[in-house]
Amino acid sequence: MQTSSNWRIGSLFGIPLFLDPLWFLILGLATLNFGVSYQEFGSAQSWSIGIIMALLLFGSVILHELGHSLVAQKQGIKVNSITLFLFGGIAAIEEESKTPGQAFQVAIAGPLVSIALFILLRLASEAIPDNIALHMMLGDLARINLVLALFNLIPGLPLDGGQVLKAALWKVTGNRFQAVRMAARAGQILGYAAIAFGFAIDYATGQLVTGLWIALLGWFGVRNATTYLRVTQLQETLLKMVASDAMTREFRVVDADKSLRSFADEYLLANNQPQAYFADRDGRYQGMVCVDNLRVIERSLWEAQTVQNIVRPLDEIPTVEESANLVDIITKLETEKLQRVTVLSPAGAIAGLIDRGDILRSLAQKLNLRIADADIKRVKEEGSYPPGLQLGTIAKSTK
Repeated sequence: MQTSSNWRIGSLFGIPLFLDPLWFLILGLATLNFGVSYQEFGSAQSWSIGIIMALLLFGSVILHELGHSLVAQKQGIKVNSITLFLFGGIAAIEEESKTPGQAFQVAIAGPLVSIALFILLRLASEAIPDNIALHMMLGDLARINLVLALFNLIPGLPLDGGQVLKAALWKVTGNRFQAVRMAARAGQILGYAAIAFGFAIDYATGQLVTGLWIALLGWFGVRNATTYLRVTQLQETLLKMVASDAMTREFRVVDADKSLRSFADEYLLANNQPQAYFADRDGRYQGMVCVDNLRVIERSLWEAQTVQNIVRPLDEIPTVEESANLVDIITKLETEKLQRVTVLSPAGAIAGLIDRGDILRSLAQKLNLRIADADIKRVKEEGSYPPGLQLGTIAKSTK
């Protein structure tokens, strides 16, 4: 949910807090709603109460998301941010819990925080005389937290109840991906039902704002449940595909004993240069030719020195086996900040090369994704995935 348009407002427990610009729309509507509800206390005080209640409402949302985040952190999972946006708040938790039990703990933590707030605020309101505005404020805030907890426990992704359902199904089936698909389907059904219900309210009662808001919540649910399905499909595909499915043979093998002058004249002046060169001597690979090292050797020495002088041995370059799955390869590229990796055959020979563009192209072919050749070329050159297909993040959350 964190984008370049979001505003950072601080951090809690090392977790950055962000505001989506549309949050101010909801802040204004909440202030208006509360201000009207407290008109009995006078115009000036009612609007002051309105803004305070709106801010306390979103404070409750932050605490709800913080519940998820702190449990995730306790499990050793990084939480990138908490963002307040049009439909509430969202914690950007970097990866999935390792077990169904841990996933349940993260999911239920938010609603439990909201229920705890309901109890505490209700007790506090009961201790204050009825004729004081603070009594009403605490009572209303208590009820809001109860509604927040119950709403989030609806059993369909992306809601917390959907995460609880996913954890339960994961425990029963033993398959996390199947559990996500089932919980996401439930989320889609509930989302479409909410859209239909919202329009029904508009038609039957004429309450346009209420019906439209329910329909928007349904649309948000459907969209995010669909995203869960799409990401799950990507994760399963990445686990099934291996290096040999994505690698290219855009490399050339040269004689390790060839002079640097001959190497430069025969290969480096060619129009269609491969991604890499590997040196060979008597049928055995010596390593990767580091073309950049040629620049630090005086040209007068190129006749006397050979390609072997600018070779980096195979055991010193990043390599993967042909059978390595794409999740591990993507993780290696991102963790070690590599442009590409070399693929080795079972016999230790050079089988191919893989970069981010190769992975994107093979995935597009496998899933029939519409990705232009120009986009794949840009990924190869820039070494970063498209904004809407962050395979590094997806791979990290797959394990």
